[in-house]
Amino acid sequence: MKGLKGVPEYQQSWPMPKNPIPIVVFGAGSIVSDAHLPAYKMSNLPIKGIYDPDHEKAKKLGQIYDIKVFKKVSDATAEKNVVFDLAIPPSAHHEVIEKLPKNSAVILQKPMGSNLEEASKILGLCNQKSLTACVNFQLRFAPMILALKDIMDRGLIGEVVDIDMWGALDTPWGLWKFLEELPRVEILLHSIHYLDVIRFLVGNPIGVHAKTMGHPASKISNTRTAAILDYGDKLRCALSINHNHTYGRKYQACELRISGTKGAAYLHFGVNLNYPKGEPDRMEVNFGNGWNEVKLKGSWFIDSFGYRMRQLQRAAAGEDENLISTVEDAWYTMALVESAYESSSKSATKIPTISCSSKI
Repeated sequence: MKGLKGVPEYQQSWPMPKNPIPIVVFGAGSIVSDAHLPAYKMSNLPIKGIYDPDHEKAKKLGQIYDIKVFKKVSDATAEKNVVFDLAIPPSAHHEVIEKLPKNSAVILQKPMGSNLEEASKILGLCNQKSLTACVNFQLRFAPMILALKDIMDRGLIGEVVDIDMWGALDTPWGLWKFLEELPRVEILLHSIHYLDVIRFLVGNPIGVHAKTMGHPASKISNTRTAAILDYGDKLRCALSINHNHTYGRKYQACELRISGTKGAAYLHFGVNLNYPKGEPDRMEVNFGNGWNEVKLKGSWFIDSFGYRMRQLQRAAAGEDENLISTVEDAWYTMALVESAYESSSKSATKIPTISCSSKI
C-alpha cells in the first residue's frame, strides 16, 4: 500500500482493545480537558468518571462529557474493572497510588515523580501492589514517532549514527504560573519527552553531558538546555532547546533529525510552535533517493494520548505481549533526567591558560 508520492504506509496508530475498559480520570486540569478526554472520546474509549480536589472544575468536565463526577478520592478508587488515569502533579502520585486497589491497571502522568528518589518510591509501590503500571510518555505514540519506529525496525535507515533534537521556541510560560516556583522545569517537564523518545528508539545512553539555565527575561528557573547523550563512538546524539526565541516564527523550529548508514528521517513537532494553537506535524524520509513526505494521519496532540491508553488496555488484557513505557522503563528516563541535572550542576572541563612563566 502506497502513501504520498509513492512512500509506503507505516504504522501510525495503535489498534483498539477488543473489549475497551472504562477509564477513571484523576485530575481536571488543562491537560485533561485539552488532551486526555477529547483523545479518549476520539479513540472510542469509554470514560467512567473523573475526580479532582476542585470539585467544581471536575463538574464542568463531567457535564461536557456526560460522565460521573466523584466527590472523594475513595469514591473514585472504589470503582471496579476500570483503568485509572492519574493526570495529576508528580508530587501527588505516591499518595493516590497508595489508595488504588491491588492488581489495577494505571497510567501515570509524566514525569514519574519530581526526581529520581520519588520515581524509585513510586516504582517500589507499584510493584508492591502488583499494578499494571505505565507512564504517559505519550510522544512515543505520536503518529510520526510510531512511523519512525516502524521504519527503523524494518532497517530502512540502517544503523543510526546521528540524532539531533533542536528547538528554538517562544513558549508562553505565563500560561503556567505554578512553574515559577519550581527548581526544575525545562528538562523535567519538556525535554524529558525527547530524552524518553530517544531511549525508545536507540536504548539507554552510557552517560550525559548537560547544561540547563534560565533566561534574563523569564521568571522560570530553567528554560534553555544543551545536552549530549553518550552512546559510544558510533552514535552522536545532541539536544539544543531554547524556549526564549522571541523574534518571530520565521526562524523558530522544533525538529528531530535521525541519520543512519542507509537513510535519514526528519520530524517537525508542530504543537510546540505558536503554542497552544500549534501547527501540523510533518515527517520526511530519505532512503538514498531524495526526500519524500510521509503522509501523517493525526498528530502528537492529541492522537497520541488515545493510542497510549489503547496500548495499556491491550497489554492489561493480554492482547499485546508487552506493556510499553512501564514504570520500570520510565525509571530509566527519570535516571537520565536526574543525571542531566547533576551534570548541569558541575563545572565543565577547564581550558588551560598560559602561565606567567610561559609568556614571551
